[in-house]
Amino acid sequence: MHVHVMFLLVTDTAIRTAPSSPQQQQWTPRLWGILAVLCLALFLDGLDVSMVGVALPSIGAELGLSTTALQWIVSGYVLGFGGLLLLGGRTADLLGRRKVFLIALGVFAVASLLGGIVDDGGLLIATRLIKGVAAAFTAPTGLSIITTTFAEGRDRNKALSIYTLFGASGFSSGLIVGGLMTGIGWRWTFLFPVPIATAALIAGLMLIPRDRPAATGGYDVGGATTLTGGMLLLVYTVVSAPETGFTHPGIIASFILAIALLTAFFMIERRVAHPLVRLGILRVGSIVRANVGLVALFGSFLSFQFIMTLYLQNVLGWSPIQMALALLPAGVLVVLTAPYAGRMIDRVGTPKLIIAGLSALSVGYVLFFFRIDTDPNYLTVILPSVVLLGVGFALGFPSINVQATAGVKDSEQGLAAGLVQTSGQVGAALVLALSTALMSVDAHGVNESMEQSLSQFRPGLVLVTVVALAGLAVTASPLLRRSPPSSTASSAPASNPSSTPASSPSNPSSPTPSSTSKPSSYTPSP
Repeated sequence: MHVHVMFLLVTDTAIRTAPSSPQQQQWTPRLWGILAVLCLALFLDGLDVSMVGVALPSIGAELGLSTTALQWIVSGYVLGFGGLLLLGGRTADLLGRRKVFLIALGVFAVASLLGGIVDDGGLLIATRLIKGVAAAFTAPTGLSIITTTFAEGRDRNKALSIYTLFGASGFSSGLIVGGLMTGIGWRWTFLFPVPIATAALIAGLMLIPRDRPAATGGYDVGGATTLTGGMLLLVYTVVSAPETGFTHPGIIASFILAIALLTAFFMIERRVAHPLVRLGILRVGSIVRANVGLVALFGSFLSFQFIMTLYLQNVLGWSPIQMALALLPAGVLVVLTAPYAGRMIDRVGTPKLIIAGLSALSVGYVLFFFRIDTDPNYLTVILPSVVLLGVGFALGFPSINVQATAGVKDSEQGLAAGLVQTSGQVGAALVLALSTALMSVDAHGVNESMEQSLSQFRPGLVLVTVVALAGLAVTASPLLRRSPPSSTASSAPASNPSSTPASSPSNPSSPTPSSTSKPSSYTPSP
């Protein structure tokens, strides 16, 4: 699964606890049309991300891209999305939601078209970065349009429920569609969303009402630039070091510059009038643990999916549709359990569910590491790990997002939800870069045997397991000290119903609400 499958898993808690509006809103055809446009945009996000994941081996074979280059097709999107997610919500407040949403959707469509016709790996990666940037603006803006269009209470909850369904199902549908499109040719995985996005854009121009900017002030362009630039450079340094040499002057200089940019980001956030991140929020222990937990969950999950895709197609020779069907149970589990996430959080509390989720992931990684070979039985070797991954994501992701926003005042709900999503996206890109670097060190060249190809993946599997276990240790640390669990973490849904962000795996693709609204259904995508 991938970035935007992370959308909207905890909406059920918000829907069950949100206050009811005294008067029910009349759902006109225009209102249904607006919701359809927003749902279609979110569905496209999850669909696009999972389709491209299925196509990675075919892309590498035709364009001659190494494993290192292929990871950029994933990391480019993730970094573009995570690095500018907070700025996206702020921009919608300052310029108007309709304008920002439609421009970003148009950019997404154009980038999809370009991705389907380019013949150069570098240009393809550039289109993925642009699409990630576009998603960083459509995701929070689309959610904000829902919360300002539909009356709070029953009508908004109904709209969010429908929105949730489209977000959660986009990834699972993308696996199958991606397998079919890749069977025709990998370029169709990029071209398939173009007419759909164009239709949504035209409908949006006609249906979404014009709005005025909801906030005044400035942009934290410096913060967004230094964060995104620093992470891009850091990922580049990590994946280039095995080939160039860790002591190469260029690698050392690149690493120093990356650290300088990230240091500048924190300095800017302390001084700018309208920061992307108010650093004081990081003093809350439960919020810090939630952010670390999402880095561990999504970072290990994304890297494992990347390894699994290459293993099934490059080593075992499975077709794209076979690979898609092999991974489908994890996505189906997430979709089926989404309606019950809020109830589980109410009864058990977030810390225990996060621990259970990360434990399931860790066991799944360990089983896969010790049991894979060049001729595995799917039912006994691969399926158990896939199921454990689905269970782990379904338990851990909504719980992490609830804990990340629990006890936060209403005016900073957008910040808290956006911060945890940014942490997950950016952290996942770094873990994927480290995994790719380890696999590159153990690569044997173009004439490697199946056994050698298999051994190339093992260092990456070790890393994803270590990352998951580290997140588990951080999450469990308060319980291990035998201190009572945080009241804000364990009672989040009850004490702060409007703060519940939502998401669904994958995807991978997850948006943050804008700072002027208090949506309760968004976090992010397997």
